[in-house]
Amino acid sequence: MPLPFTTNPALQNLPVYQPGRPIEEVARELNLPVDDIIKLASNENPLGPSRLAVAAIRKAASQVHLYPDGSSFVLKRKLAEKLGVTPAHLVLGSGSNEVIELVGHALLSPECEVLVSEYCFAVYPIVTALFGAKLVVVPAKNYGHDLQAMLAAISPNTRIVFVANPNNPTGTAATPEELARFVNAVPPQVLIALDEAYIDFLDHKLDLVPEILSGARPNLLLMRTFSKIYGLAGVRLGYSIGHPEFIAELEKIRQPFNINSLAQAGALAALDDTTHTEKTRRVNTRGLKFYTRAFRKLHLEYIPSAANFILVKVGDGQRVFNELQKLGVITRPMGGYRLPEWIRISIGTPKENQRCLESLQRVLAV
Repeated sequence: MPLPFTTNPALQNLPVYQPGRPIEEVARELNLPVDDIIKLASNENPLGPSRLAVAAIRKAASQVHLYPDGSSFVLKRKLAEKLGVTPAHLVLGSGSNEVIELVGHALLSPECEVLVSEYCFAVYPIVTALFGAKLVVVPAKNYGHDLQAMLAAISPNTRIVFVANPNNPTGTAATPEELARFVNAVPPQVLIALDEAYIDFLDHKLDLVPEILSGARPNLLLMRTFSKIYGLAGVRLGYSIGHPEFIAELEKIRQPFNINSLAQAGALAALDDTTHTEKTRRVNTRGLKFYTRAFRKLHLEYIPSAANFILVKVGDGQRVFNELQKLGVITRPMGGYRLPEWIRISIGTPKENQRCLESLQRVLAV
C-alpha cells in the first residue's frame, strides 16, 4: 500500500550508504560462531579503544539518566588546547558524517555545485543529493585526487570542494606540497572541506591549522574523527576546525545534545592516551608492509596506501568478498565505488592479517 502522503522529492534517487557488515549479521546469515569471525571491513582500530577511554565511559555510564553537556564545553576546551586553537574554532558532530551534513545545510541549494574526485567517500554525493545540489565528479589520477584538474573544474556555481587526504576508499594521499598549492589556489568563495579522518596515519602531513588560526583561510574546514586512531567508532564523534564565524553558523544547525555523555567522557580520556595512539600507528605501519610484501609476492595489483586499509585487485571483487565471508573474514567489496575488481582490507592485528591473507590465497586458488 502506497503512503497516503508525499515525501521530499530529493529522497527518490538518494543513494543509501552501505557500511561494512557487522560480525553478528554475518554470523547469523552463515551460521558461523561469532568468535570465529574477524572484521577487516570498516577501517576500525584493531587494538580497540584506549583502556583509559573505556574506564571513563564506564564511569560516565552511571550518569546516563542526565542530559549531556550540550556544548561539550570540557571536551572542546581540551581538544582546542591539544590543537592550538580556541573552542570557537571547533564544532563537534556525531561522527564526521554529521559535520559533512551540517556543511550541506549551511551552504547547499539546488543551484550550487559540489566538486569531488572520482573515487570519493560515499557520503559526499549523498549529502549533495540530499540538498538538491549538482555533483561534479573529476576523473581520478592514479586512483587519487587530480588536484590540478579539480581546480580547473571550479565554476562560479561551485560552493564546496571535498578532498579526503588520505582518501577513502583508495588510501591515496597528496604530498604536502601538492596540497598546499591546491589550498592556496582555490577561490575564497569556495569552501575547501578537507577530510582528514586518516591524517594520523600519514608520515608526512601538512599542518593547515595555522592557516585557519591566522584567519588567512576562512574558506578552509578541516574534518577529523575519533573513530580511527582513537578507536572510538562506536560512540560516533567527529569534529571540524574552521573559521570562528563559519563554525558559529554550523553551531546554529547542530542538533542539541548531539554528542552524548559517553562519547564526551571517552574522548576526553583518549586524548591523554598517547601510548595507545602510538601503538596503533606502529601496528598499522607493520600491517601495511605485511600486505604490500604479500601482494607483490602473489603478483596482485594493489594501491599503495597512506591510511589504515589497502585495496587489492582480485578479479571478481563481490565473489571474493562472499567467499571470504564463508571463511569468517569480512572485507569490503568495492563495486559500490565503481571498482568491482577490487576489495578493501582494513589493517588488523598481525594474527588477523595473517588469517586474512591465507583465506584470500585459498579463495583465489579456486
